[in-house]
Amino acid sequence: MTIRIGANPIGWSNDDMLEIGGETPLETCLAEAREAGFEGMELGNKFPREAGALKAALAPFGLACVGGWHSVELLRRDAKEEFALAKAHRDLLRAMGTSVFIVAETSNAIHGDRMKPLSQRPVMAAADWAPFCARMSELAAMLADEGLTLCYHHHMGTIVETRADIARFMDGCGAPVHLLLDTGHATWGGSDPAELAESYRGRISHVHCKDVRPAIIARASAEDWSFLDSILGKGNELGTYTVPGDGAIDYVSVFKALKGYSGWVIVEAEQDPKKAHPLTYAKKGVANLRRFLAEAGLA
Repeated sequence: MTIRIGANPIGWSNDDMLEIGGETPLETCLAEAREAGFEGMELGNKFPREAGALKAALAPFGLACVGGWHSVELLRRDAKEEFALAKAHRDLLRAMGTSVFIVAETSNAIHGDRMKPLSQRPVMAAADWAPFCARMSELAAMLADEGLTLCYHHHMGTIVETRADIARFMDGCGAPVHLLLDTGHATWGGSDPAELAESYRGRISHVHCKDVRPAIIARASAEDWSFLDSILGKGNELGTYTVPGDGAIDYVSVFKALKGYSGWVIVEAEQDPKKAHPLTYAKKGVANLRRFLAEAGLA
């Protein structure tokens, strides 16, 4: 069993609002990630998308590529079309030696729209779940034939947000569809991440670790904030998310429920880097994850 700790660059540079951390060079992100103790990085908007250039960017810092977000629109397109559109991403991941293929349905998502509060997030009609899950299962099977594992990212502001959404999705999709367990999105969406880990242990192939600030979640809900306003925070306040161990999530329970897990655990805690110094928080996240994994017996 091998557990490796990686990072998503969103703690340095935001992918939904490019101006947040936009001035930070990729080299700074990679150097600080390595200094913090990360072994690999997911992709972000500043990363090269050609294998030779990406390897050249990561190599000086000894960092592996751990996949990266890929938006799909299976509510609008069939699986074969989506598979064809993903060719460049598929080819890149295989060339980089990673099997983690992260997807989320974004055709009607609102998490990237700062003008829309989370209360306006899309909700699927009951009749739409079966065809959607069938398309996702077909896409996952085609990816599996290439050695790639579809890891679905449940996410605030999308059609798979709540515990009921996750259950409907996982029950409706075939075995090739795996779950990306995101502790922060789970908690904010009303799920218990430890319970999700226990329920879907055999189909969890990637883990995103972000902690939550309950007081900010409560305020965001009461004042009907957008996702982006929530994670960035209003005024001088910090936002909804932070690194593991800096919030309210019981990570030891989550990791105990993931007994037997082998793969990456990723610190993916989007914050405003002007309020939350990326290197400081990255070091804190790594140290806490190592401690939690050891306490849970997964080190």
